Amino acid sequence: MRHVHEGAKSGVPALRPLPFATEAVNSFPNVRHLEVKRRSGPHVRHGKEIMPQFSHGPRALSARPSRRAVAALGLALLAAPLAALPARAQVADLRIMAPAAPGGGWDQTARSMQQALVAAGAARSVQVTNVAGAGGTIGIAQFVNGAKGDPNQLMVMGYVMVGAILTNKAPVTLDQVTPIARLTEETEAIAVPAASPIKTVQELAEAIKANPAKVTWAGGSAGGVDHIAAALFAQAAGADPSKINYIPFSGGGEALAAVLGGKVTAGISGYGEFESQVKAGKLRILAVTAGERVEGVDAPTLTEAGLKLKITNWRGVVAPPGLNPEQVKTLTATVEKMAKSPAWAEVLKQKGWDDALLTGEAFTAFLKQENATTTDILKSVGLVKP
Repeated sequence: MRHVHEGAKSGVPALRPLPFATEAVNSFPNVRHLEVKRRSGPHVRHGKEIMPQFSHGPRALSARPSRRAVAALGLALLAAPLAALPARAQVADLRIMAPAAPGGGWDQTARSMQQALVAAGAARSVQVTNVAGAGGTIGIAQFVNGAKGDPNQLMVMGYVMVGAILTNKAPVTLDQVTPIARLTEETEAIAVPAASPIKTVQELAEAIKANPAKVTWAGGSAGGVDHIAAALFAQAAGADPSKINYIPFSGGGEALAAVLGGKVTAGISGYGEFESQVKAGKLRILAVTAGERVEGVDAPTLTEAGLKLKITNWRGVVAPPGLNPEQVKTLTATVEKMAKSPAWAEVLKQKGWDDALLTGEAFTAFLKQENATTTDILKSVGLVKP
């Protein structure tokens, strides 16, 4: 974006020095003992133009700015570097916490936002930090306690955190953050190593029905969407969901490594976390948890396979507690600008995520409903005691 002084290049005259600019300086009491001494007569010495000289002196300054002074100050502010940023736009420097280890869905979301926010002109710079552990409950505790009142911080969160807070009985909950936006939805996928003897999702269902403890699962944190999906899968297959052998990992990268290494029977996570290894021929997708087949994914839905189960994972961002309404409005506008940009559209396309933008009171109401619904599900599969 061009600065004011570049206007001459576009046909707009460049700003010239203002003859009354010194009056603007002398009209504000915060500047003490500054006066301008002008030499009498033209500012010429030996045929050369000279600049007015400034010196410190005891002259008292007027406490009330004149109209000309206010005008001068206004023009000066227009020329300031930060004026190049859009009016509510957008924060200059932003920090985003991914409350999980690198490689997983939250980390991918945070780093995709990092690029898209800058590309969309919604932020000048974005820094991402990872705080892993316990389904994001360690991260949210640090975020709530350490970022309170800071309008330049966001935290990625989602369905996983809703369940993890309930199963871990976390002291810090989503009631203590400031909802900003839901951003994406993503189908879950069930994957096995390419060399696995299990060829279809029906075979996996039969195995878990015969012995739920023998079938090992790798996924995200305990109580999260991966864990819930695995439990619901067992339930739909006719097994006791409370007896599944689910191994939680703090990040999608760790869970993926366990599946690739043959340390578990199957992995369950967002399809985007498996995609590269599927294309490399190292993993096979047995089924997706969406209601319809996913474009580009050669796998049936669980419903097609005869299992009555549909579940998707969503992700969003929240701000710290203690923000005023204007700060919340600014952060929301920042995220909305990114979410409606071509850069973010490209992210959604590359990751296979669905656009699920929801902001304001609608997102707040959605979070409350998700908490109630997830509580019921976790109780039904034995992950939370009634």
